[in-house]
Amino acid sequence: MAENVFDTLQERGFVKQTTHEGLKEMLGRDKVKFYVGFDATADSLHVGHFVQLMAMAHMQRAGHTPIILVGGGTTMIGDPSGKSDMRKMMTREVIAHNAEIFKKQIGSFLDVSEGKAIMVDNADWLLDLNYVEFLREIGTCFSVNRMLTAECYKQRLEKGLTFFEFNYMLMQAYDFLVLNRKYGCTLEMGGDDQWSNILAGADLIRRKERKEAYGLTITLLLKSDGKKMGKTESGAVWLDPEKTSPYDFYQYWRNVADADVRTCLSLLTFLPMDEVERLSALKDNEINDAKKILAFEITKQVHGDKAAHEAQKAAEALFSGGGEGGSIPTTELTEAQWKEKPQLIDVMAVCGLTKSRGEGRRLITQGGVLLNGEKVTDEFRELTEADFADGEAMIKKGKKVFHRVLIRG
Repeated sequence: MAENVFDTLQERGFVKQTTHEGLKEMLGRDKVKFYVGFDATADSLHVGHFVQLMAMAHMQRAGHTPIILVGGGTTMIGDPSGKSDMRKMMTREVIAHNAEIFKKQIGSFLDVSEGKAIMVDNADWLLDLNYVEFLREIGTCFSVNRMLTAECYKQRLEKGLTFFEFNYMLMQAYDFLVLNRKYGCTLEMGGDDQWSNILAGADLIRRKERKEAYGLTITLLLKSDGKKMGKTESGAVWLDPEKTSPYDFYQYWRNVADADVRTCLSLLTFLPMDEVERLSALKDNEINDAKKILAFEITKQVHGDKAAHEAQKAAEALFSGGGEGGSIPTTELTEAQWKEKPQLIDVMAVCGLTKSRGEGRRLITQGGVLLNGEKVTDEFRELTEADFADGEAMIKKGKKVFHRVLIRG
């Protein structure tokens, strides 16, 4: 008998909450259509989305059909969940642009060929809604008292929650109802911060359609200290190679804390669980071998085998002092640009290694900057032609961040 995908998700640590009993039995009995929504709030997915994509991939491999919902409509409002202030309002043009990027990115992780997956955009049914009709059909099913007890709203009441955002839960619940009516979708999955919205959708289907609908929340990607994983000094770890290079992506996973290795291996790779257990049980220096495998596997999943090998080669070359590998983050400057602002702190800011000259000065005075392998002690150090052997220089920030600077005529 084939393994129930619910057991797979549970063993690997994906399952956080389910709405009610019966979901496991349904997944073992039927081939179901399930959906996950992605609001188009940026021009790339990030590693938080990747956890959900992996859960979807496990479901699809078990024969279930993913409905990929890009929130071209709900992004017009913005989910208040986990936000201390109202999200910045975006134009329809920006949202539509982001939604198209999301569709392409998601299509590289899941099999979206005919019959294997369904891709939809809730702008198709939300943006032309008749508000009075919507309130009569959907608004009457929601208790304001109950909504105010939801975590996503409760934490905002002290600072202020707009009526605009208050509509978000109704919109997301309506999405589930539309997908249930149109495609027979019986399960909504999403991050655990979506619990209240998912509950609302399952309840709406039971009220309107008089049939069962289920919800499952996926574990958020958290570090062992409880903080969200996927954040760096320079911002989010993106899945777009133009926003986070394959090399930086690889290095992020190569440098996770020892205590986070098991979580990342089980959630973000397809390695069998006995291999996950073996690798995560390694101690001391040997745990670095597990981290190398982790970094390679995740980079391969996101950027492909070739990019993963290049990032691995670059990392190993730098670690051994070779300084080779085409995947190292690189900034090209013209000779005129460099000579106009020759100080290292200016070049570091241009490369994105620091946010200001002041930050660069602090790093140098703390001994945290190396130029071509030599520690820099002068905070106003100017780069000279001698620093650019063969037209390039290597800057190292801290213990793990490398950046190549190329000078072009």
